[in-house]
Amino acid sequence: MLVAAAVLPCPPLLVPEVAAGAAPELDPARAACTDALGVLAAARPDVLVVVGPDERTGLTRYPQGTPGSFRGFGVGVDVRLGPATDTVPGRPLPSSLAVAAWLLDRTGWADAPVEGVGTGAALPPERCAEAGRDIAARAGRVALLVMGDASACRTVKAPGYLDERAAPFDAEVARALGAADLAAVASLDAGLAHELQASGRAPWQVLAGAAEGAGLSGSLLYDDAPYGVGYLVATWS
Repeated sequence: MLVAAAVLPCPPLLVPEVAAGAAPELDPARAACTDALGVLAAARPDVLVVVGPDERTGLTRYPQGTPGSFRGFGVGVDVRLGPATDTVPGRPLPSSLAVAAWLLDRTGWADAPVEGVGTGAALPPERCAEAGRDIAARAGRVALLVMGDASACRTVKAPGYLDERAAPFDAEVARALGAADLAAVASLDAGLAHELQASGRAPWQVLAGAAEGAGLSGSLLYDDAPYGVGYLVATWS
């Protein structure tokens, strides 16, 4: 059963070495991420499942110990999803789960085993919900770390340029995540999310499926778009 969740953004810029001179601009977001991970630790889960956008289609599993890297962003920073194991991972972490691994290592996560799930951008809402229900049934006490950004179209300098639909979309997502409104999260328009380059849509809808019947309350810790991309931090507990 799901006992707690944290929703975090997943830009590699959260890693100071990647952000370089711009690193201080995201200090408030990093602080909010740390607070959110504290909520997960306080829930004393049996397992932590990290869900985030993936370049692969469908659902992809990443066992504990899977390595990741930010070398593609020009810095020699390597990470691992939780402690190393005897299992030989078949593929490296996607960037969203690599950011999660970096954040977990930064906060010294050692409270429960860690698993990763990558969600393809086109994963239908009903499949997301099904995946969430499966995750919630894995153990008596399951925590979710949900990685994903809101729209990338908030300003003319944003990756997706300016789209007038972006701010209202992000505002509704922030409201829904802050209120743990399962119905609103589950009903997010997948087509609109794709057009606005909102990478968090599928992971958020996995969360909505996992939280069915859990009776969790939400709290919004951070809501900003410093680079024209919506970054949100929320907790459900």
